[in-house]
Amino acid sequence: MTDSAQDDGPAQYSLDELATIRADVLVEAVPHCPRCESHLALLRKGIGGGSFGLGYQRKRDWFVCPSCRRSAIFDLKRGTRN
Repeated sequence: MTDSAQDDGPAQYSLDELATIRADVLVEAVPHCPRCESHLALLRKGIGGGSFGLGYQRKRDWFVCPSCRRSAIFDLKRGTRN
């Protein structure tokens, strides 16, 4: 296990950290983990799906740090954080 994975900090990113990640994604830059010392690039995983019969389909992006395993999920088309 790496040192960053043993961090005593909160398990979730702070609102400021989430805003930084989201800003990078919106300008199509590669987001990096704001918490890990090595600032590794976050892995991007698309999440599809939606509710049948509601007339819309959500497309979310899930960003995961390969070191500390913290993650963030954004619904970028709607401009919201989940």
